Amino acid sequence: MIIKGGSRSAGAALGHYLVKEGANDRATVLEIKGTVAQDLVGSLKEMEAYAEGTKCVNPLYHLMISPEPPYRLSPEQKNEAVDLTLKKLGLEGHPRVVVEHDNEDRGHIHVVVARIDLETMTAVPDSHNFRKHEEAARELERLFGHPRVQGAHAERDGVERPERSPSRAELRQEERTGIKAKDVKAEVTALFLASNGPQQFKDALEAGGYVLAKGDKRDFVIVDRGGGDHSLARRIDGMKAAALRDFMAPLDRNGLPTVEEAKGIVQDRMRAGSEFDRQCWEDALTANAIERAKADDIIRERNAKQGVEVDRQQDAAALAATQWDDALAANAIEKDQQLRAEQARRRGEWWESHKQALIEKAYGRGDDLVSQTQAAIKDDKRRQKALDNEQPRPHRPSERSEDEERIAGLLDDHDHDRRKAYDSLSTPKREDRASAASDNDQPRPQRPVERSEDEERIARLLDDHDRDRRKADDSGSTRKRDDRVSAAFENIEMTEAQQQRMERMLDTGDGEGAHSSERDDLEPDRQREAPGGGHTRSR
Repeated sequence: MIIKGGSRSAGAALGHYLVKEGANDRATVLEIKGTVAQDLVGSLKEMEAYAEGTKCVNPLYHLMISPEPPYRLSPEQKNEAVDLTLKKLGLEGHPRVVVEHDNEDRGHIHVVVARIDLETMTAVPDSHNFRKHEEAARELERLFGHPRVQGAHAERDGVERPERSPSRAELRQEERTGIKAKDVKAEVTALFLASNGPQQFKDALEAGGYVLAKGDKRDFVIVDRGGGDHSLARRIDGMKAAALRDFMAPLDRNGLPTVEEAKGIVQDRMRAGSEFDRQCWEDALTANAIERAKADDIIRERNAKQGVEVDRQQDAAALAATQWDDALAANAIEKDQQLRAEQARRRGEWWESHKQALIEKAYGRGDDLVSQTQAAIKDDKRRQKALDNEQPRPHRPSERSEDEERIAGLLDDHDHDRRKAYDSLSTPKREDRASAASDNDQPRPQRPVERSEDEERIARLLDDHDRDRRKADDSGSTRKRDDRVSAAFENIEMTEAQQQRMERMLDTGDGEGAHSSERDDLEPDRQREAPGGGHTRSR
């Protein structure tokens, strides 16, 4: 387990770095705690604003926790590692943000916490932080079962101080110049071991392309061929600063150039081009040519594989395009069939609605039960009138509702029973019954029976139907009686005047003659014109 960190400022720039996905494949914000702002950059700005009321210059503490590959921390272990480390640093309970950077090789956690204690408005000290980091790392290794890493500050137990790892500035310098610090260390160590004194060592460094200079804080500094500066004591394996100072004591340190002057010398060499530089350049060109040839071979092999894959992809794309065209054609055919079916359905619905409209027009204007019932009554009256006049029945539409079918059946049954009862009576009785019915216009007695609305409506329809039939029977009986009287008088020998008188009497509508005032237009009776009033002549 490796834990590094330190105090800093510039929270906005740090926030943009933490969420930037470049060298790391994925950046995930795991936690934002203790701030009003809920975005990463806003939270860091808010933490930095806590220091406005203090004299703190670096109000943030940036911490990195990285487990040794191939170990990965679970979510519970990540929370436990953050809490334990902040507790060691005295920053427990302060506002913080946690971001995870993860790639294929390894993953690590960035923790940024506010140093300002809001209750006392003071900054938590950051001294001895390296030792606290190592104490937290050793404890987490034992807790998670990871292999132990020897630190330089905690739990030494007489063990030699391990070699320090490159700092972030040294890593950026390696990226800028292209010269690795470990290569410089190996080369300078070999030159030191081959030298007998400080001057010979200085000359060997000059021949190797390095420039020896005096440092501001360090005793001796070397500048490599790319312009990067290195501490001489750190680039000699196993060398201590005091031992190097004793070894270089015979050499006049004040006669050495400064670091800036040494960098200028290196730049002049690069512009002029020394023999060593040319040799290094040729070696670099040769190595570059070899690397390029290898890269070309790899590219050719990859292109050959990709060519086969491209052909395969093209075939698959052509097949997919053909399938797509077939799917489009099938979809177009299906849509056309659906459109035709929809049009046929609409035409069928229109024809059904048109037929229904014709039926409603034949029965009545409304589609409710009352309108249909009234229409059925009218149709029944028309049919009865046609039967009385010996005319063919009017056509009735075959499609009727259940209520219409029930009413029509009741009316037909009623007519059938009435005809049977009427035929069973003798002719005189039927005539007497018809005359009694015509003279008696009193309403039928009502029977106090509780009936529903449908039964009441059907009863009223039957009563109206009986009344219409009685009227029709009365008119038919009168016509039949007149026919019988005419037939009776046809068998009697009458004079022409008597025949005309009988016809006039029949035309008046009663069988007993009319008032004299109503017979002014008739032909005068010759018997009344005879002397004696006609009685003598009659006798």
